[in-house]
Amino acid sequence: MYTPKLIYNFILIMFTSSSIIDNLNQSEGLEYKKLCRLLKITKKSDKDKLDIALTALEKLEIINKNESDEYTCIKDSDHLVAKIRCSSKGYCFAVRGKDKEDIYIKENLLNYAWNGDKVLVRIIKEGYRRRSPEGIVDCILERSNQILLSKVEIINNDVYAIPIDDRILSKIKLPKENKKYIFNPDNKNIVKVEIDRFPIGQEEGLGHVIQELTLNNNEEYDSDFVLSKSNIAKSYNLNHIESKKIEKRERIDLTDKNSYLFKSWSSNNSPMLPMIQIEQVKNNNTKLWIHTNNLAERVDLNSKKSQEILLKRFESLPLLNDWENYLSEAIRNDSEFKLGKKSEAISLCVHLNSDNEIIDWSFHLTLVKCSLIVGSDHTDALLSRKSKSRITSRVLKPIKEYIEDLDKILEISFSFRQKHLLEGKVEIPAPVNKIKAIEEFFIHNPAEYSKGYFESLNKEDCQTFLSPILYEANLIWFKHSNKYGLKSAGYISKGIDYVNANEIIKYSEFIDNDMELNEDGNLTFSQVIKICGDDNKKRILHKLLINEFEDNEIRLISKNPDNDESEKLFISPWTIPSFDFTNLINQYCIFNMIINGKKSKKNNINEINISESNSLDLVNWDIFNSSISKNLEALFNKLLIDKHNEFKYKVNQYKSNMISIKKVRKAEKLLGNTYSGFILSVQTYGFFVEISELNVEGLVHVSTLNNDWYEYRSRQNLLIGRKSKKSYKVGDAIEVKIIKVDILKYQIDLELT
Repeated sequence: MYTPKLIYNFILIMFTSSSIIDNLNQSEGLEYKKLCRLLKITKKSDKDKLDIALTALEKLEIINKNESDEYTCIKDSDHLVAKIRCSSKGYCFAVRGKDKEDIYIKENLLNYAWNGDKVLVRIIKEGYRRRSPEGIVDCILERSNQILLSKVEIINNDVYAIPIDDRILSKIKLPKENKKYIFNPDNKNIVKVEIDRFPIGQEEGLGHVIQELTLNNNEEYDSDFVLSKSNIAKSYNLNHIESKKIEKRERIDLTDKNSYLFKSWSSNNSPMLPMIQIEQVKNNNTKLWIHTNNLAERVDLNSKKSQEILLKRFESLPLLNDWENYLSEAIRNDSEFKLGKKSEAISLCVHLNSDNEIIDWSFHLTLVKCSLIVGSDHTDALLSRKSKSRITSRVLKPIKEYIEDLDKILEISFSFRQKHLLEGKVEIPAPVNKIKAIEEFFIHNPAEYSKGYFESLNKEDCQTFLSPILYEANLIWFKHSNKYGLKSAGYISKGIDYVNANEIIKYSEFIDNDMELNEDGNLTFSQVIKICGDDNKKRILHKLLINEFEDNEIRLISKNPDNDESEKLFISPWTIPSFDFTNLINQYCIFNMIINGKKSKKNNINEINISESNSLDLVNWDIFNSSISKNLEALFNKLLIDKHNEFKYKVNQYKSNMISIKKVRKAEKLLGNTYSGFILSVQTYGFFVEISELNVEGLVHVSTLNNDWYEYRSRQNLLIGRKSKKSYKVGDAIEVKIIKVDILKYQIDLELT
């Protein structure tokens, strides 16, 4: 007999207990038929499984059924929503959030929850002193793994998949015919296993092999391997998201003006970027136009089918020499800015004074034409030339008629970035890449705001010059939407107060001794970044400092009096809707403001242009009717934002792991070679070394230091020999040999020479 807390593990169908609870939380009560409709359940077999789930959730006192036969969530339930995080040593915690205490879960109380699963936890023992509270998993809301990367092994004549992730504490039974995939260390043949049934009670988990990946000295499957390890499905059928036909609307025709598309990405299906247009007006003022692809007009965000597909993948991600898009090819083709072709756009016009300060702005529907695709060779030539009066560069001569505009755009970009730095933002150069296969990963993404710092402007990457301009455009939409009381999705800038100063001090070996403090006797973060003289040490210092920054998360931003006092803290991205769902829904809100926003309190009386910044203090009414507001509420809700953050976390893990596996592949071909390097970090078990020539990192394990017994001193952040007093600390230059690589763990082992 299965207990309620286990029964839900058995159900492996199109809905999850999380989707049941999420739907109940968004209403005061749901009848059974309406719940079935919301969960898209029509088959009797699926309804039977839903009945099992509802019964189990009732017995666990997570939901109840009222007198009207409506299901509701119990608001004062003892259950807490959390995610399971396990270590390779077998210790597991339910993680609730950054500001909340983690709950320790003993292995026998996990009830087969795996690392990454979303669960409901009940505390059974309160924490005291420094001990964490202890709990039990009562319900698995959502599984993070439907596919497992595993080794096939024979145990007691049965075939099992043993997960290569040692944080997953279960094995999966396979059919006898999967015996042919038994693991061979020489081939490193890992398999992808689809789960047919998760473990429950005394019953083992069941699955079957869907693909074999032979990884030893074979890079063909690297992309599949890393995507699967990050729990990202490679593709969905995006063709169901059709491109809507655009209605005829009044648009400003700007096709006779020059518009410039800055692009460094080489892949044809990389995210579509906006165009920049410059118009000089009187008093040395400038009109800066940002023209964005009109995806909000093309994608039917009210379609349930479109929403269902979009919510499986919230953003586009780079593959090896390619991109995996979250939108269909048809939509991209209809929306893309093509050289010399007329295109519809959703645009922002920013009015700048002679000092490039923003005076006012307005949003418009426009018709535009791309005059020039600006590449990194253009920005390099423009910023490297010694004289602006004479054009000698072979790169610039063919575009001489556009140079004045391009110079002005670069000037505005530099000016905006300088303003951001004076406001306390931090700028760090992008990491160096020496591996061709992952070039797209290192090209600056002007739509990426998950980092807590800016990437430096780089003349060899023209997309970096888009960032300061788009940052201002995204900040403008936050101000505009917030003033009207509209919801938006965006990021809050945390500043750098949380950065651990003691960690920075550990890197003092990288900093020159000759430094000047400011009048207050302090040194700014930006100054620390710049005062390292040696190029290799500077690059490593940047890498270490990057690790001190926390990732930003997408937030649901609604009208709040505090926002008006600190409006620089928030931005609401909308300028690159082909990159992610956040940009798309913000642009959709702008589009609705332009075409559906109420321009007066009473119909057609004293109408004002609500798309202009000058109108912000004049509007004292809701600009959307109830129908539009309802559509927007469906998009701007915490559930979707949380799911986007979860997907973004997976994507960031994937990108980091793809870079790591390619570095391991590079080292794999150089086994036995000796190189110079610098110590990056010191741990109790050894120290990590960067080989500057290859730009790869590896571990010198303490067990290989056999000339002495070394102990770790945390205050000095070093390893020191008991007898010899020989020490190893961050910044030390050493010689190392590559002795071993582990593709499965993305690990390079080194030893001293």
